[in-house]
Amino acid sequence: MTQDNISLTISFRGVAHAVSLPPDTPLTQLHTQLEELTSVPPSLQKLLFRGKKIQHEDDVTLTQSGLRDGVKVQMLGPTAQEVKALNATESEHLRKEKILRERALKPQVKLRSTGSSNAAVTAYVFHKIEPLSHLPKPDTALERLTRLSNDPAIRYILQKHRFSVGVLTELAPHEQPGLLGLNVNAGQAIKLRIRTDAYDGFRPYLDVRRVLCHELAHNVWGDHDNNFKELNSQLNREVAEFEAAEKRGTHFLSDIRGAYEPSSNEEGEALVHVLGGTGASLGDSIEDRRRRALEAATTRLRKEEEELEKSCGTAGPSESIS
Repeated sequence: MTQDNISLTISFRGVAHAVSLPPDTPLTQLHTQLEELTSVPPSLQKLLFRGKKIQHEDDVTLTQSGLRDGVKVQMLGPTAQEVKALNATESEHLRKEKILRERALKPQVKLRSTGSSNAAVTAYVFHKIEPLSHLPKPDTALERLTRLSNDPAIRYILQKHRFSVGVLTELAPHEQPGLLGLNVNAGQAIKLRIRTDAYDGFRPYLDVRRVLCHELAHNVWGDHDNNFKELNSQLNREVAEFEAAEKRGTHFLSDIRGAYEPSSNEEGEALVHVLGGTGASLGDSIEDRRRRALEAATTRLRKEEEELEKSCGTAGPSESIS
């Protein structure tokens, strides 16, 4: 007896796609059909149902994956054209990385002062820190937000790009689920998800700081277009370069000081390779170090930034404080 088709609604970037297939259809066939509808290759498709990722397995049917008639599924992933454009820009990134390596290998000169005035230092800051007092452990939340505002690398990019933020506050997981960050009115306020979903702790500091860099880029660009992505990449790169210089003791800022905190082992190793450090064995060539660094860092950061864009609530300068 022939089974009735199951109807699914696949939401991708604000567009709903209706799909109707027999329940015993392999999941791979659904991915193939979605590629025709969205231009996202199957290997890059990420299907979310009830907050969980549907595993991409060749021998699993729609029914076995938990899908049934009438359900709504959210899909994430870059299109083939976007992947092609990203690959096309990598050569420019490699050129910049080569320049960074060459600079790092030159005799190091200590910078004793940025020449910035006290007025500039006090202007380009987070002017107010405001945890949500109705949530648990507001004192700990205040400490987390204060630590972010005083982070030497963050203060450095604030001064360099003349970013001023009125209020640095937090997002309550239950009030705005799915969002990790929000920039209101191009810097009037930045809201960050610093707590875990269960309110039993706080998210890793470096993860939250990466979201902060993302939201700071929205001070200039509202949409996630190429201008935004270029500035966001620049901010993350400058944070990494600043901390690497701090670690070497070659970057001294008279008005922006603080203890250097290393990133994860993977990030640290990748950073040393990209900037031409001596963390690798002497037998490795520069190209070997570059390749490992790109594989370890570029791929991971690309995926993380993709997820950040989906978890960012910033829609542009028309946004209002809730």
